Amino acid sequence: MIKLVEFVVRKEELSHAEFADYWLHDHSPIAKEMPGLKRYVTSLPADPEQSEYDGVLELYFEDMDALSAAFDSEAGQRTMADAESFLQVGAGPRMIVEETVQLDETA
Repeated sequence: MIKLVEFVVRKEELSHAEFADYWLHDHSPIAKEMPGLKRYVTSLPADPEQSEYDGVLELYFEDMDALSAAFDSEAGQRTMADAESFLQVGAGPRMIVEETVQLDETA
């Protein structure tokens, strides 16, 4: 399983509350349409005033080919176009990783 992890930064004209509301309620339904997406996780800071970033995005795909195909798709292009309306795309660090779960007591 491949995971894309990105620390996201909101556009300056949005408050953190406006950003969070848009991300969770307007953008997420668009992003969930990307083909091959296996898991989609959004995380918001507990104390946004003390955080360097506005959130953390995690997207899971079966492999790198699936990740590439998702972003190359029409749904992927729509997702990125919408992201540019409320995010400073590329402003935060981003990694593509292979996740190894060491402990999961939530399962």
